[in-house]
Order: sequence, then structure tokens, then C-alpha cells
Amino acid sequence: MKTQHDAAGLPPYAPMDVRLGLTDPKDDAFPLRWGIIGAGQISRQWVPAVRACKGATVSAVAARSKERAEDFAAQHDIESAYGSYAEMLASPDVDIVYIGTIHTLHKEHVLLAIEAGKHVLCEKPMGGIADDAIEMYEAAAKQRVMLQHGLWTRFFPAVEHARWALEQGMIGDVVTVQADFDPVYTIQAAVLAFGIEARPESITALAKHAVLEYADNRSAVLSFITFLSEFPERTEIIGTKGRITLEQPAHCPTAITLRIPEKVPSRYLDANTPAPAHRFEYPIPENVSIPMAYPNQSGFLYQAEAVHRCLAAGLLECPQFGKEESLYFMDVLEVVRAGMA
Repeated sequence: MKTQHDAAGLPPYAPMDVRLGLTDPKDDAFPLRWGIIGAGQISRQWVPAVRACKGATVSAVAARSKERAEDFAAQHDIESAYGSYAEMLASPDVDIVYIGTIHTLHKEHVLLAIEAGKHVLCEKPMGGIADDAIEMYEAAAKQRVMLQHGLWTRFFPAVEHARWALEQGMIGDVVTVQADFDPVYTIQAAVLAFGIEARPESITALAKHAVLEYADNRSAVLSFITFLSEFPERTEIIGTKGRITLEQPAHCPTAITLRIPEKVPSRYLDANTPAPAHRFEYPIPENVSIPMAYPNQSGFLYQAEAVHRCLAAGLLECPQFGKEESLYFMDVLEVVRAGMA
């Protein structure tokens, strides 16, 4: 299968904001000065990746203590370090804030940044419950600043390709999603596959599993086995005309496999005749100098570049994971977590 192109001549892995004509691909060079809230592991992974974005400068970091912030700044060659979040947010040298604290503190820190008039990229999940996310989005709208839910998975070229294939109807109507990892990543896969218009009619969560049941006998079967054992960590999106596989690790994938049979298989006659597999590889960026604490961490760059392009275009969200999809995701996540409690 040759790599196809959309009507604008762009490849299927093109960033959604570019593919839709919302942004200029060159605007990843749009200048933004980043401030970092939180000096933990996720921020340590984020800083080298965002620095690889042409327009990005990391100008400040704030942590729970001045000493902790200064240590982080020294390690990452950041000019300003603060032991007070409010003090950093008052700085005119910060345009946008990355929230890298634990998720139970996201609401507090996001609202502080928004009140200071800063754009915000907040790590996922954006708060503890859906109502938290609603409050944050309302505050951002009032201040006319970006609030981007930081679900980095959506910005990987392999996932951009999967979304394009779904939009093109390449696998027909989605009937089943099978995903394993943690609740955040598997739920977002179901939301991506079925779209925001198709809401689950029931959600059953028990122990380390959840089933989202949709109309017409469609479903998402999710397993949250994470690091307890060896597991495939693939996402399968199965439709009436074919199948999309986001290959391991599916939460930050570098490959996608499309299986599109020449005819819709009969349950019996073609059971042993698999569809041809067409695999597309998308290696992670090589221009990021980063200690690899997690797989494919340099892929944070894709998200950073999208934020720069969107702000350059005057957009206050990235279409890869906008407000409506974010709130839908948070609704489902809240129900699943309650069922697992």
C-alpha cells in the first residue's frame, strides 16, 4: 500500500492542525518563552523536548522550594528559578506555562497560571474529575488564553495517521477497540476511535478492566495491566472493512499497521485468510538530547510544535485534543475510576 495523500496533497501523518489548514507548518518557529511549574521527572523529560522546538525558549522554572527549582535550573541551563509559583507567573519573561506537577494539583496550578494571563499546557489528566476540567476551561475562555490538555499521544505521527485513516473511512465503521495500558491512554484510544459524537451507553469497570458499550453492539474493551506483567501494549481499532493497529508502545507509537482486505471476509470461508498488513514507520525525533526515563520521550516535541503553530495562528487549542474531546475523555475517566475504586 503506497502512502496516500489528502486533497491538499499532505501525507496522512501530517499534523491535524496543518492538515486542516488551520496553521502554517513553519510556525513551529513562532517565539514562545516557557515557564515550568514542577521540577519532577515529567518536567525533566519535557524540557529537552520543548527546547528542540525552533521557537521555544525555556526561561523559568518554579518548584515547591527555591533550592529544588535552582537544582532543576542548573541541570537544564534555565536562567530563572523560583520557589514561588506566583512569583514566576508574575514574570513578563514567561508567555506560556507547562504544568508538570501531580494531577491532584493540576487545577490549582492551572488556575493560578490562567489568572496571571499565561497560556497553559497541562499534563494529563487535567485534574481529578470532569468538573475540574470544566472550571479550568471556563477560566481560560474568560482570560482568552490557551488551555491545552497535554495528551502527547495524539500528536505522534502514527496517531495522526490513524486519525486520518478513520476520517477517510478506510476501515469502515468502528465496531471494537481493544487496548491495554493504563486508564488514561486506553480511554483516549476509545474516544479517538469512536469520535466525540458516539457516547457509550454503559460503562462497566471492575478491578483492572473496563468495557465501554456503544449503540449497535459496538464496544471498547480496555485492560489496565500496566507494569504488573509482560503485555503487548497495542491498540487495535477494528472496523467493518479493516483494522488499524497502533504498535507497541501504543501510548507513544512509532509504527501503525493497516489491514484492509480486498473483500469483507466471511465468518467461515475467509477465517484463515488474513488481510495483507501494511506497516508505516515513524521514528522519533533525533534532534532531542534527552535521558530516556520512558519510551520515546523525545516525542514530546510533536506536541510542543503544535502548540507553537496554533498560538501563532491565534488558536486557543490544538485540534488533536480540543476542549470538547477533553471533557468527554474526563467524563469517561471519572466513571471508570469510580468503578475501579
